Amino acid sequence: MATDTLSATFAALADPTRRAILARLADGGSATVSQLAEPFDISLPAISRHLKVLEAAGLINRGRDAQYRPCTLDATPLSAADDWIERYRVFWSRSFDRLDAQLARRQPARPTAHREDTRK
Repeated sequence: MATDTLSATFAALADPTRRAILARLADGGSATVSQLAEPFDISLPAISRHLKVLEAAGLINRGRDAQYRPCTLDATPLSAADDWIERYRVFWSRSFDRLDAQLARRQPARPTAHREDTRK
């Protein structure tokens, strides 16, 4: 079954291990499967399955370097996800602006301090 890119991106990002792998690649460039597996208490086959999901979503590229298959981040699909989220960021910003205005109208006016006129 074919899946749209945005759905594949969000499905890949739904797992904390995959998000951590993407963060590692964003910070350090390319890495092998073994290097990506180091911080996790899961098997290499499990890491490979996570990488297949990320690759299917277009979030990583896997190259060939002799017997190694270094992975690199491809943030292109994240741009589409950011564009989709941006519409809702605008919605929340407007909602908070309206809430701020409503709260400002409900606050009682603060009395101003009266200064004595010293110009007599």
